[in-house]
Amino acid sequence: MAVEVAPAGTLTIPPDSTFFSRERVERILALVVSVGCAILGFQSLFHAIGSTQETPTWNLVLSVVTFGPLALMIAAGVVGRFYRAPAAVFAIVFPLVLVVWPLATAGREGGAAAEPWIWYLLNVATVATALVFPLRLQYVWCGLVPVLYGVVRLIQIGVDGASVILVSRQVVYAIILAVVMIMIGWMLRLLAERLDRTREEAVRSYAAAAAADAVEQERISVAALMHDSVLAALIAAERASTPRERDLAVGMARDALTRLANADREAEEGPDEPVDPAFIVDGLRRAAAEHDLDLDLRVTVDPRAPRLPGRVARALVLAADQAIVNAVEHADAVGLYVDVSADDRRVIVRVVDAGTGFDVQAVPEDRLGISGSIVARTAAVGGQALVRSSRRGTVAELRWEYPR
Repeated sequence: MAVEVAPAGTLTIPPDSTFFSRERVERILALVVSVGCAILGFQSLFHAIGSTQETPTWNLVLSVVTFGPLALMIAAGVVGRFYRAPAAVFAIVFPLVLVVWPLATAGREGGAAAEPWIWYLLNVATVATALVFPLRLQYVWCGLVPVLYGVVRLIQIGVDGASVILVSRQVVYAIILAVVMIMIGWMLRLLAERLDRTREEAVRSYAAAAAADAVEQERISVAALMHDSVLAALIAAERASTPRERDLAVGMARDALTRLANADREAEEGPDEPVDPAFIVDGLRRAAAEHDLDLDLRVTVDPRAPRLPGRVARALVLAADQAIVNAVEHADAVGLYVDVSADDRRVIVRVVDAGTGFDVQAVPEDRLGISGSIVARTAAVGGQALVRSSRRGTVAELRWEYPR
């Protein structure tokens, strides 16, 4: 099941996922009821064929009227489609069959020891209501059908002490069994509804979290872009005093405008095709060349180091580039070097300088150089960034672990 997060932060949950558990429970109930009804139906049909308790004409009519809808209900239930209509027909027809039963058996011998074939269909008629009737009407049928059978059965065999006790036991047994089966169906439906409700709430929570994460990623990207490009271009323009510096400031401003124009296309992210760890080294060398910096780059890459996602590599390069810029601006690049290491477990980029350092905790939140361009950018791709500083210098360590 997919959850879509629209660009504006709106949530879209597929409509077919709302009643997933309820629909499956309904299909399972239909199949189980159909199998059980088929067993009792065949047993009843076996006794109905050649039954002598009713006249041959009534036997044929009642058999067709009873077993026709029952067969359709069983077939539709096994298939799992269109079973409600035949179930409703059978649940309504069977009490009518009971009503006319005294007419069908009038004047014929009916022994109390041999149950009529309609006896085997009592719970078939009550459980059929579980597929189509509301719960209250199901309980009405639980009492109505067995009691109606008890009345017509006593009319058939006569009202005496032994017959009343026998039929009463049969009626009570049928009612208890019907109530139990309907309660099982009700409990399964209730459980399915709760599962669907819990599932929908979980999906909505996930979608809300995904939308919040998308908004946060966009904020981080814009904040880093503003700091890396726009503010850097403004500072360069303010400090430019020579033609070369002015040309450099113009180029930075042009690049900042281009990146702003393409911000909605995630220009910083680029494709996610895997790249070698050497991509990070090449990216840092290009960044150093853009800053006219002779960078001391120390590389330790294990040949077994696997490729990493392109956006991860680019994020590490951009975050390290910002750490280099900070070292140049605030520490005059004293003792500056970059250490890149990679093995089969992780990639680590460390930017180290020997400046006077600063209090990391005292950096204002609106200063995005560390919080936005380094820490948040690295965290956005599943990595970790740690900036430590003291009087002996500053270390910005970027770490990304390969998934296990």
